[in-house]
Amino acid sequence: MSPRIVVVTGAASGNGLAITSRLLSRGDSVVAFDVSAQALANCEAEYWADHRDAVLTTVGDVSNEADVGCLIDLALKERGRVDVLINNAGITGGYSATDVHTTPLSEFDEVMAVNVRGVFLGCHAVLPHMLERRAGVIVNVASVAGFVAFPKRAAYTTSKGAVMQLTRSIAVDYAHAGIRCNALCPGMIETPMTKWRLDQPDLRAQVLARIPQNEIGTTDDVAAAAEFLLSDSARYMNGSALVMDGGYLAI
Repeated sequence: MSPRIVVVTGAASGNGLAITSRLLSRGDSVVAFDVSAQALANCEAEYWADHRDAVLTTVGDVSNEADVGCLIDLALKERGRVDVLINNAGITGGYSATDVHTTPLSEFDEVMAVNVRGVFLGCHAVLPHMLERRAGVIVNVASVAGFVAFPKRAAYTTSKGAVMQLTRSIAVDYAHAGIRCNALCPGMIETPMTKWRLDQPDLRAQVLARIPQNEIGTTDDVAAAAEFLLSDSARYMNGSALVMDGGYLAI
């Protein structure tokens, strides 16, 4: 069986790095997209050195329509098709992106641009190709914040709720063409984005107190869940939200 051609956004750190590395290790061909050229170069040297022929890196901004269009065009030109799109790139917003009345409009717009517009643009660019092939899988990395509101994270929570609804819309509109789209909803995961919080013992203890499993998830956990969603084992999952949170939402 030929390797899958997978496009991953936000591929050079955190969950995206773990997802890309896992897929490369199982023999997939990955087009790794990130806003940081240096981070991509570091990943190629440190994590993907054994998969140089299977990984293709490219730099761009998921909120920029031209950049995302070039990403999909590059994948089609160099790899011939796109089997899977994993919309992973995301941000939480800066320290001032808290509750609604104190969040600067610029912070809200930036979070929505990356977390929602970026997902929309990826889907918008790849769906014509998937429709032509009548096959394709899209995994949108959302969050448990799409189900419950994180305190003092209004922009982030809003964006992840939007990603979940966009995921459902794509499933409803494109399932007839053999295209699946699901949301992956992690809880608290050890990533560079959460490091500032989890490195503080008091804040880490507060987080753990809300998780019945009493542990923080890893990026490998996220990568394993993503691999499942894009596999044939998940063939009847469409428009779903796969939660992996150690029991956080069960409380």
